[in-house]
Amino acid sequence: MEYDALRRGVAEFVGTFALIFIGMGSIAFVDSGGLVGVALAHGLTIAIMASAVGHISGGHFNPAVTFGFLVTRRIAPTLAAVYWLAQLAGAVLGALALRATFPGEVNLNNGVPVLHSTIGVGSGLLLEAILTFFLVWVIFATAADPGGAFKSIAGLAIGLTITIDILAAGPLTGAAMNPARALGPELVQNIWDDFWVYIVGPAVGAAVAALAYDWLYLRADRLPVVGTPASGLDEPRPGETALS
Repeated sequence: MEYDALRRGVAEFVGTFALIFIGMGSIAFVDSGGLVGVALAHGLTIAIMASAVGHISGGHFNPAVTFGFLVTRRIAPTLAAVYWLAQLAGAVLGALALRATFPGEVNLNNGVPVLHSTIGVGSGLLLEAILTFFLVWVIFATAADPGGAFKSIAGLAIGLTITIDILAAGPLTGAAMNPARALGPELVQNIWDDFWVYIVGPAVGAAVAALAYDWLYLRADRLPVVGTPASGLDEPRPGETALS
């Protein structure tokens, strides 16, 4: 069990490190790719890393995603703690690696998510929660649902969700959707503007999405279809026993 937790933790560390290094780095040179380039950098990184190690750790790379699995009892609390430590360590070391390797004239402060001056804290909090809701909803639908038709391309669907979220709200909040994506750069660059928004917002959005999908599609009893016999609907679903 300890070895398995280590293997999973290392996978989470590498994936989160890549997200920060590639994502934050793309923002440092935002003029070369613009918002589309930044969105693709984040989305493609997650798509690739989730596809690469999703079979090992599930490819969370995000404390909010892990929190969603925790509140639905789909990950043990001790393993969730390992994931959180690995994700935060990967985020901090990813940001430190950027400082060590990027040219001195590059302003890495641009890679720290902050609220735009045109929106308030409440709006930013709600926006981060909604964006994270979309992300975790897609994760549960493609990667956690045993009946999902698209599990083989879950990494692509998750990465594209991050891409569209950044395209929609990147200029407003940074569209972090991920406490590690915020805390790593914040710690290294020592910028703490509205930092709690990027913890509370994603956590709330992830919990709501995870609980809603879990209750609606993974745990709820199937209801009879109107106009059809209900006799066959008492049969267990895939993964369930007749007594569950």
